[in-house]
Amino acid sequence: MTPVMSCVGLGGNVGDVAHALSQALAALDTLPRTRLLRASRFYRTPAWGRREQPDFINAAATLETALSARELLDGLLDIERRFGRERAADGSDRWGPRTLDLDLLLHGGAVIDEPGLRVPHPHLHERAFALLPLADIALDAVIPGVGTVAQALAALDAGGIEALP
Repeated sequence: MTPVMSCVGLGGNVGDVAHALSQALAALDTLPRTRLLRASRFYRTPAWGRREQPDFINAAATLETALSARELLDGLLDIERRFGRERAADGSDRWGPRTLDLDLLLHGGAVIDEPGLRVPHPHLHERAFALLPLADIALDAVIPGVGTVAQALAALDAGGIEALP
């Protein structure tokens, strides 16, 4: 496969999240046929979905990869497990507290809708907590069917999100 640029969202709100995100970025760079291109700043973001939990720290990364979207997703899930993330099979823990969350946001210009794999991430254009870090490193990246990261972010309220020093 010809290498493509993929975008990954990182987040967490349990434990030493900044350390976990830094380590996860290093782990992304060890995936086969993949290299880390850029990483965003870290952002403190209010909890989304279930609000009665600690704030999250979010970031984004761009990768150059020759992995398929499915192979890359499998690698992301493996990294999550190594960091103590356990996902409920029924999805009941969706939007709940987590040690590490890695989301495949974009994979080249691919549009994929398969069981367990949707690219672009189906809610990317609605989530300032994902778009703001992504704008640090891929402002002009195209979200198929939506427009650029910059255009999607301009349509949202990013209030309450702050860059960490």
